[in-house]
Amino acid sequence: MSEQQELGITESKEYATGEWYAEVIQKAELADYAPMGGFIVTRPRGYALWENLQSHLDSWFKDTGVTNAYFPVFIPESYLEKEKDIVEGFDPEVAWVTKGGYDELEEPLAVRPTSESIITPFLAQWTRSHRDLPHRVNQWCSVVRWEATETKPFFRTKEFLWQEGHTAHEDEDGAWDETMTRLSQYERLYEDVLAIPVLKGRKPAHDKFPGAHTTTTVEALMPDGKSVQGGTSHYLGTSFAEAYDVTYVDEDEEEQTAHTTSWGLSWRALGALIMTHSDDQGLVVPPAMAPTQVVIVPIWQEDTKDDVLEYAQDLEAELGDRYRVKLDDRDERNPGFKFNEWELKGVPLRVEVGPNEVEDEEVTLNHRPDGESETVDREGLVETVDDHLDAIFAKLKARAEENLEENVREAESREEILGTLGQHKGYVKAPWCGDEACEEPIKDAMAAEIVMVPLDRDAEPIGDECAICGADAEETAYFAKSY
Repeated sequence: MSEQQELGITESKEYATGEWYAEVIQKAELADYAPMGGFIVTRPRGYALWENLQSHLDSWFKDTGVTNAYFPVFIPESYLEKEKDIVEGFDPEVAWVTKGGYDELEEPLAVRPTSESIITPFLAQWTRSHRDLPHRVNQWCSVVRWEATETKPFFRTKEFLWQEGHTAHEDEDGAWDETMTRLSQYERLYEDVLAIPVLKGRKPAHDKFPGAHTTTTVEALMPDGKSVQGGTSHYLGTSFAEAYDVTYVDEDEEEQTAHTTSWGLSWRALGALIMTHSDDQGLVVPPAMAPTQVVIVPIWQEDTKDDVLEYAQDLEAELGDRYRVKLDDRDERNPGFKFNEWELKGVPLRVEVGPNEVEDEEVTLNHRPDGESETVDREGLVETVDDHLDAIFAKLKARAEENLEENVREAESREEILGTLGQHKGYVKAPWCGDEACEEPIKDAMAAEIVMVPLDRDAEPIGDECAICGADAEETAYFAKSY
């Protein structure tokens, strides 16, 4: 097998999605599997994707009053047990440390599955008066959940990177506004940075975050018809504040209990990004997320090498002030190999420079998603590249929007839900009475579940009767298979 063939993706996205995804992850040098089952090694190109995502979210958080902090990875058992729903919700997935060196610990320490139970006690310490509120802290960290599932890099791993924000407010209105602000920022990230349209809604009561009053979510549809929970923002009410004594003295010198929120987005967003846009040639990512946004490939013969390289180096200097640029001037690789390699690694825009471009003061631009090519003037190149990167983003977004629009369908009976999911996958909207038991026939038959209900119960018309049991319908449920 030639080196050029080795660069290619051998599996099909359409017919072998899981195998294709794993191959893209490894051949695009995003991650490798760790020696321990359930863990991955994130390679520099994969971590660069996370850093680019982080830079957007982190700046938006800070613009809206959030400060970053860091809390211990270990949580005392007694802290975890103070909120019973957290214990019941996460206990099967908690990893425990019981020894330090040779010594048994006096109290077992949980490796954080989430941090409400270590952060909320400190919010309590820092809160005395209404003047101390609101508190808004966020941490970028990893968490461990010992799931017994097959490893799928970025989608399902025992340890994963995420951010988790935690806030405390005087009242429900302040906490609910916070919940919706963070949900909207997650929506903005997917829509405006990742080029992935999302549905915004609530989790059904039986699937909300343990201890939460309301869990809101953004859901993204993958090309294989499965849904990804893209990010969640939880209005926790007063349950955590009561458990950990987050109280304050109001303006009338009366003691009140704070209302809290938590919200998080993990590197599952990277899995959604890779799954949505990539193709059978390898990784495809929007320009804002790409570790390398522009690659310059000079094409020469021996008698034109010096002129072409000098021209290419000038382009690198010109574009490098604005973009993440790579000049591929390797002598030992031919242009075809370089084209394939940078397509595999997901560089959105390729700049080709040969003797003709040098002579005519031009460059040839090639788009990664579809191979569209255009030769343009060298003058005003930065602005031209801006326009082309915007066009590439628009192509990716339009393709993903079309996938979503074509795959939201309606059903009015159990048979219609199962038949539609079986034939088309995607989302199936159906009237629902609100009883968890009515999800079971769908889950048992084809491992699909209610991934979302509308934020506003009155926002969407619903049928009169639950599609499953025939009782009065309370709201619209979105059924789907999910990652």
